[in-house]
Amino acid sequence: MLEAKGIQKKYGDLHVLKGVDVIIKEGEVVSIVGASGAGKSTLLHILGTLDQPDAGEVSLNGKKISGLKGDQLADFRNQHIGFIFQFHNLLPEFTAEENIWIPGLIAGKKLRDIQKRSSELAKMLGLSSRLSHKPSELSGGEQQRVAVARALLNYPQVVFADEPSGNLDTKNAHALHNLFFTLRENSGQSFVIVTHNQELAKMADRTLTMKDGAILSMMNR
Repeated sequence: MLEAKGIQKKYGDLHVLKGVDVIIKEGEVVSIVGASGAGKSTLLHILGTLDQPDAGEVSLNGKKISGLKGDQLADFRNQHIGFIFQFHNLLPEFTAEENIWIPGLIAGKKLRDIQKRSSELAKMLGLSSRLSHKPSELSGGEQQRVAVARALLNYPQVVFADEPSGNLDTKNAHALHNLFFTLRENSGQSFVIVTHNQELAKMADRTLTMKDGAILSMMNR
């Protein structure tokens, strides 16, 4: 479903990615691990179109996406890709429900359809009683589940997560890890997860280990 070929990226004299090839299958959960500075987050951002490679290309369902720009890129990202980050990036002035709505509003969907989808996700994620609360009134685990709901609102084909449990305690991290696999079973999304959490890495269908800007090994569960 998602394919990257020959991905290279430099920042000045620093060669961060050195010709990386990746294939992600539909409905697959893939973890990317490695030491800090190995190029994990850079690869994730390029796969998710948040950054452009210096060389190589990324395709989703056979459509080249690494060359998209401007509004065309933003629209494609909004329709096909979801993001979850370590720091939830929720807007503090909005309620949990309003934060979840944002991708749907950007896509120009009808509010009643957005509200219905938001309600379904909130129920699935155990957030129904917390939707009227602002982020400052939510626990870290609740904030991250709001971020998950926001990422899933537009039915993305692939969800990219960068250290999604890095800011959570053990109990909430474990719950979040299990949630990814429940979502995969229920909705069929692919998940690509950069993580230092060994528990999450071992749960994935495949683990890609990176070192010095290249994929050192791939391991199936």
